[in-house]
Amino acid sequence: MGFTGFGKKARTFDLEAMFEQTRRTAVERSRKTLEAREKEEEMNREKELRRQSEDLEPTSSSSNVARDCSKSSSRDTSSSESETSSESSDDELIGPPLPLKMPEEPVNHVEEDILGPLPPPLGEDVEDDDDDDDDDDDSEEEENPVQKIPDSHEITLKHGTKTVSALGLDPSGARLVTGGYDYDVKFWDFAGMDASFKAFRSLQPCECHQIKSLQYSNTGDMILVVSGSSQAKVIDRDGFEVMECIKGDQYIVDMANTKGHTAMLHTGSWHPKIKGEFVTCSNDATVRTWEVENPKKQKSVFKPRTMQGKKVIPTTCTYSRDGNLIAAACQNGSIQIWDRNLTVHPKFHYKQAHDPGTDTSCVTFSYDGNVLASRGGDDTLKLWDIRQFNKPLFSASGLPTMFPMTDCCFSPDDKLIVTGTSVQRGCGSGKLVFFERRTFQRVYEIDITDASVVRCLWHPKLNQIMVGTGNGLAKVYYDPNKSQRGAKLCVVKTQRKAKQAETLTQDYIITPHALPMFREPRQRSTRKQLEKDRLDPLKSHKPEPPVAGPGRGGRVGTHGGTLSSYIVKNIALDKTDDSNPREAILRHAKAAEDNPYWVSPAYSKTQPKTMFAQVESDDEEAKNEPEWKKRKI
Repeated sequence: MGFTGFGKKARTFDLEAMFEQTRRTAVERSRKTLEAREKEEEMNREKELRRQSEDLEPTSSSSNVARDCSKSSSRDTSSSESETSSESSDDELIGPPLPLKMPEEPVNHVEEDILGPLPPPLGEDVEDDDDDDDDDDDSEEEENPVQKIPDSHEITLKHGTKTVSALGLDPSGARLVTGGYDYDVKFWDFAGMDASFKAFRSLQPCECHQIKSLQYSNTGDMILVVSGSSQAKVIDRDGFEVMECIKGDQYIVDMANTKGHTAMLHTGSWHPKIKGEFVTCSNDATVRTWEVENPKKQKSVFKPRTMQGKKVIPTTCTYSRDGNLIAAACQNGSIQIWDRNLTVHPKFHYKQAHDPGTDTSCVTFSYDGNVLASRGGDDTLKLWDIRQFNKPLFSASGLPTMFPMTDCCFSPDDKLIVTGTSVQRGCGSGKLVFFERRTFQRVYEIDITDASVVRCLWHPKLNQIMVGTGNGLAKVYYDPNKSQRGAKLCVVKTQRKAKQAETLTQDYIITPHALPMFREPRQRSTRKQLEKDRLDPLKSHKPEPPVAGPGRGGRVGTHGGTLSSYIVKNIALDKTDDSNPREAILRHAKAAEDNPYWVSPAYSKTQPKTMFAQVESDDEEAKNEPEWKKRKI
């Protein structure tokens, strides 16, 4: 066999390129088939028009003669007129010229001069014009983007008492995930919820760090969790950890030489096309891309810089819709956009997009990928065209924000831009404001609650708007006619009443490392366990009520002759003895001397004779008193 093939690298196949080539081939074949079909239909249409023109030649010639007579014009016979008109007309336009010219003349002339079956087509044309006008009116109504806002109904999800700072909805719209300043991440399943609107799972993936961003992957099987720590996490749909990014070395000067972030994170975003790739930005003045399969080191590092080459901290970042660009907004007010494969210099750089020193809280791309919207900390919302990234297309002011994660989003049809406003506590209500993309007019707004509006999300498949507020609420706005699934699935379910028997059952304690003899059997279902407990005479025995009165049925009453009743009855009696303890002991001295039973026999040989002190009376004390005391008195 030899060693000719030894050491050669195995051939690799690019599946994405193969799929793309297959798709292009299929599209090309479909296009050719459609062109051939259209050409065949066009040829059949031309044959039909020729046949109709041959049938209508006598009628058209007679109508031309009538028109010439009415206008007193000298012309040739109808045959010569038809020949002249056929020579002057275009070769591609085949058919009688009269029906084409009749709509241009007034209707009264046609009714007076022309005879035959021509008026019915004119009437049909007028009706068609009316129908076209109606269609135009309907299209104008449909073109009004405000009518497509689903805000007729709403539901409220109680996340907690602190700010809801993160929202995420999976691509299918089945599950919603919320995160807040209380470190909790809660999962909501629209298909599994009833009218009580309770989350089916709550966890703290980042311990004591505030949740700043939550986003489902494009496949919906993973969730990117960005918190106040320096390490981003990826969890699955059920909340179990998939990976955690490594922390970098904070003592290295060049952040490109360390393996991860070294300071607090701000936000993160999944790649829209590539599975398992995401981007994060941090206070260490870097934007890093990661892969889920390689949590020990980032994939690439982007370092935002000022025009003078100094470090600047990015406050938000995102991918473009096609995934080829990465946009980031920085604390000096600039917006920088890199090519995903070129990390050295930004492709676009606008240095004064927003006021310096303010945190730009959000940048997002439109669905067509040509427009970028930025929500600034200077209370503005701006629109940019990345094809001419030298000045903003539009700018709107008067949109107060007090949170570093106040975001904005585009409507599913790309005609509206949505953002929220912040308010001080007790100073009004937060609003959800809608701007038209074409004119950037403030066309609509919704009063949400008496707190700030932090997060907003408009799902394209559900056509429902999710809003996170500053008082711990997550609201979902929908329209029964315009929206799909989502909140419509849970509002129709009645709230299930909790059974008392289920509340009294003991919780199952999981002890995976216990010995088999001490391990409890896993409970399959609560209903089956209740059925087994009902058959057990001890567990199903109803406790007897306390007996009132002297007693009945062989049971002694509360004040009966039992020891417990005696203790309860005498526990409050006052048995304190205020007598002299010496007198109480000496009271038994004579009996102990006459009948020495306990102490005296034990000390009969060694105990000395007891001698008590004699107490003198007052007269004897006065006699024995010294003379100097008497003189003094």
